[in-house]
Amino acid sequence: MSQETRHFAPSSDFAKNAIAQPELYAEAKADRLGFWAKQANRLHWHKPFTQILDWSEAPFARWFHDGELNISYNCLDRHVEAGNGDRVAIHFEGEPGDTRTLTYAQLTKEVKRAANVLINLGIKPGDRVAIYMPMIPEAIVAMQAVARIGAVHSVVFGGFSADSLSTRIEDAQAKLVITADGGYRKGKASALKPAVDLALDGGKCPSVKNVLVVKRTNQEVSWKEGRDLDWAEQLAAASDEHEAKGFNAEHPLFILYTSGTTGKPKGILHSTGGYLTQAAYTHKNVFDLHENTDVYWCTADIGWITGHSYVAYGPFANGATQVIYEGTPDSPDWSRWWKIVEKYKVSILYTAPTAIRSFMKLGEEMPNAHDLSSIRVLGSVGEPINPEAWMWYRNVIGGGKAPIVDTWWQTETGAIMISPLPGVTTLKPGSAQIALPGIEIKILDDEGKELGREEPGLLTITEPWPSMLRGIWGDPDRFKETYWSKFEGIYFAGDGAKFDDEGDLWLLGRVDDVMNVSGHRLSTAEIESALVSHPYVAEAAVVGAKDETTGQAVVAFVILRQDQLKAAGSDADVSKILRDHVTKEIGPIARPRTIMVVAELPKTRSGKIMRRLLRDVAEDRPVGDVTTLADTSVMDIISGKIAGGAND
Repeated sequence: MSQETRHFAPSSDFAKNAIAQPELYAEAKADRLGFWAKQANRLHWHKPFTQILDWSEAPFARWFHDGELNISYNCLDRHVEAGNGDRVAIHFEGEPGDTRTLTYAQLTKEVKRAANVLINLGIKPGDRVAIYMPMIPEAIVAMQAVARIGAVHSVVFGGFSADSLSTRIEDAQAKLVITADGGYRKGKASALKPAVDLALDGGKCPSVKNVLVVKRTNQEVSWKEGRDLDWAEQLAAASDEHEAKGFNAEHPLFILYTSGTTGKPKGILHSTGGYLTQAAYTHKNVFDLHENTDVYWCTADIGWITGHSYVAYGPFANGATQVIYEGTPDSPDWSRWWKIVEKYKVSILYTAPTAIRSFMKLGEEMPNAHDLSSIRVLGSVGEPINPEAWMWYRNVIGGGKAPIVDTWWQTETGAIMISPLPGVTTLKPGSAQIALPGIEIKILDDEGKELGREEPGLLTITEPWPSMLRGIWGDPDRFKETYWSKFEGIYFAGDGAKFDDEGDLWLLGRVDDVMNVSGHRLSTAEIESALVSHPYVAEAAVVGAKDETTGQAVVAFVILRQDQLKAAGSDADVSKILRDHVTKEIGPIARPRTIMVVAELPKTRSGKIMRRLLRDVAEDRPVGDVTTLADTSVMDIISGKIAGGAND
């Protein structure tokens, strides 16, 4: 990685007209807190703040905490009041080809109606609302309406199973679920409402009083009178007048569940003022957003943090015009995204390396058949982008000239932390490069010593930042233990990294038991738990293995119960059954690429599974040191079985 020698400086025209200029770094260095106060004051405050940061009860931060604001007012009303109500807020493209355009004035009215519906249903500030929806405008309306009235949303990705949904609703004690009958995916209607029904069946989530249902696909769905309500009917009966009240900057905004090493999802809690400050600042500067001329498209689903910060909030805070697409990149064929770019003249495209590598495999023919000349900035998010994919993205999609901002951040950080600035940074393929102005990072060894160039270590954030998580919902001890126990007063991200000989940062992957599959974090423990819940399985170990498309893929090693061997059938049968089982328990995103049936797992004398050795097998590398194993012959047997072709 450190031998990458290609460099791409911004063109003089781009540099001259860029939003972010070189002095931004100096300004943040000279007075970091003053710099963040200046960014915060670009928002509208119902009550101005006088204190920037209270870090007296670290690691629980309070930013701008004596100020009050309303996130929905900042995203919508203020643009309408400034005379920009006719500006397009959303170009919506449905997978079947249906389209809608919503101006800021229209979107504001819809959100006001939805806010009134929520109030009529008894939702109060601080109440939790679960959102389980496809990528349609109503999903954005729902998020904005919940935030507008001071309630707290918990968005659950529409690909998650009923069990995963139920766990999240129960943990957050949500009073309301907002969903749809279904959405369109891969050319057909995909149901959502039945998963909600299953999640609530048998009184599993007694906190839920109502379910609001958007009719998107008009599929037949079951209907529970008194509980289930039609979204369109409710909004039609509601007033489009609603005054957005100010809430304290530290008022909770959302809970978003992410995988943890224990297998139990963590409810990451974000608050309002600091989060919006950094989401808006990074969106404007990293993507060089010129709101009067740019058309921005982030391809992320709202079920992930990228869809929160860079679809639902950051872009609207900046008055951007954005594209929202419901479906998959291959529906009806792999040219769909490029048709959308051409149709709406998308100028900023933000997507994941997984998607880029998938397109790259198909060649240049499809993108070359479309006019992509409107694109002037490209973004990458989710997992590190390899230099080859970076070059393909720049040359084929960016016409050989569009700068690429390769962004590093997490659900926990809330907004982008490390990224080039497109008009300032000389770009290097595959490197996330440099911390943004206002962010302080260090690479440390296990003892907390700062490492120099070319020394791989642990990526840490050494100073609090506005959009940082405020805790794990209902579990402050887990919050401290997970993120702040490794180094005193320093946030440890769970990622390995190094600076190359020019001082540019390279990500080296996870150092804990969490995998990064297509930019989505999955816990090995959670998938192992799903596998062991099947009656065939006695024990399971899951590792992440390198995958040229998804970055990492899930590989599972399972030991079958002796009394189930006959029923289970062949290894291939077992593999299919268990892969389907994981899909049902967690969702398709967690489906193992490979399942290997083994007689024993490599364990130390204390009984700890040596996943490092399994990773060697999964990635077809020579197996490392086995001297600490209780039985050193285990790896020979596993490797021999794999070499003999007995794996899936």
